[in-house]
Amino acid sequence: MLLQVRGIISTIGWRDIFDILLVAVLLYKLYMMIKDTRALTLLKGLVVLLVATLVSKWLGLNVINWLLQKSMTVVLVALPIVFQPELRKALEQLGRGRLFGRSGILNEEEAQNLLDETIKAVTVLAKNKIGALLVFEREMRLNDYVDTGIKVDGIVSSEFLTNIFIPNSPLHDGAVIVRGNRVTAAGCILPLTDDPTLGKELGTRHRAALGISEQTDAIIVVVSEETGIISVAEGGRLSRYVEPAKLKDFLRPLYSAKGSPLSDFFNWRSSS
Repeated sequence: MLLQVRGIISTIGWRDIFDILLVAVLLYKLYMMIKDTRALTLLKGLVVLLVATLVSKWLGLNVINWLLQKSMTVVLVALPIVFQPELRKALEQLGRGRLFGRSGILNEEEAQNLLDETIKAVTVLAKNKIGALLVFEREMRLNDYVDTGIKVDGIVSSEFLTNIFIPNSPLHDGAVIVRGNRVTAAGCILPLTDDPTLGKELGTRHRAALGISEQTDAIIVVVSEETGIISVAEGGRLSRYVEPAKLKDFLRPLYSAKGSPLSDFFNWRSSS
């Protein structure tokens, strides 16, 4: 047995190692793309179906095995349709040369423009006491929450963000989800926090910001409709009274290759 193992190891060359590592990286990228999306649930269902097919064959359950095999054929034909968003995203990233990089990383010019436009919009919204809820996606995909709103897919600009939250406009209620430097959707519904210690003066927007921050790694910016106070939520914590000039410090790591956790920026102010 030991000799057989040594024999197998001796036949492995550097090309084989490279081949294995490349397949591992591709599988990891595939997993990261479908992580926290409905596609992952569908993939789990496919695995269950495959296991059931193998078990039924092993047990000699011919009728069930035949039905499962036919079902597998239909599923394999339907896979390109089911995974169309993920396949499209992979091809887009491949065409942009970003397949092996973080999708949230922008080049320096794009990142600076996004930060400037976001701060301009938040400043205007706060000055005029216009309520706003901005969700900045990080590694964890927010597709399930995107589906609750209206898909937009527009470049972030101060005028665009301001107009979305203008009172009585079609999309002013709900949250805006930002992916990279694009507004993915508006009018999105977010889960509310169950934290009983949250101050009663904080309304639905703040509770939604905390709720989504408890369940994902997103960074959320809130503008109070009553006071114009700017708050930022991350990891189930809320930082209030954030000055527009300081907002860039909260958001910059999102679009930096050296992106570090934002926890250092947050000071919990439960009494605020």
